[in-house]
Amino acid sequence: MKAYFISGLGADKKAFQKIKLPTAYEPIFLDWIPPQKNESLSNYARRFSSLIKHDDAFILIGLSFGGMLASEIARLRNPMKTIIISSLASSNELPWYFKHAGRVGLHKAIPVKFLKAGSMIKNFMGVRSKEDKAIIYDYAKTADPGLVRWSIDAIVNWDQPERLPGIVHLHGSDDRMLPLRYTRPDFIIKGGGHLMIFNKADEVNRILNEVLGMN
Repeated sequence: MKAYFISGLGADKKAFQKIKLPTAYEPIFLDWIPPQKNESLSNYARRFSSLIKHDDAFILIGLSFGGMLASEIARLRNPMKTIIISSLASSNELPWYFKHAGRVGLHKAIPVKFLKAGSMIKNFMGVRSKEDKAIIYDYAKTADPGLVRWSIDAIVNWDQPERLPGIVHLHGSDDRMLPLRYTRPDFIIKGGGHLMIFNKADEVNRILNEVLGMN
């Protein structure tokens, strides 16, 4: 069965380099497509879903913002399972300050250069090692500014108040980017930050194998 992976905000397949699924699953890593001007996440999901063949039996695995996109796609298509990691299952789980920023347009006043600053990102990502730091600075260097700007606008204006039935949510107890207290995950990884897909990969893989029925 095909397993479609969607990385976080402007990142690429390197985000999943430590993830190992059961051999029954064929990993396919989807690249972000250019957003249209002022495009909503739901409309973007409609266009993005064309990357998935209609005759596929598949699962979706989304990381961070990619998890929000996966949730939107799952409403349009029929995945066998949708798994989100370090993400949100509905817009009701957005922290209040994200919602406030969206209402007043505060996020639009922040320069993209600042949003991409490695020193700022690493504080929210829970960087703990040289490897984590290298990942963050690589992202800060290569992320497309236009995609970053659109992604943040899409997040703070996301409007999907109902959690998709059957969605499986993994979250870290120490996530600073999307604090646990605002979410209702199915699995909580103790000590996991927003980068737990790297530094807690063994635990993430154990849960994925459990969820996918390969104990």
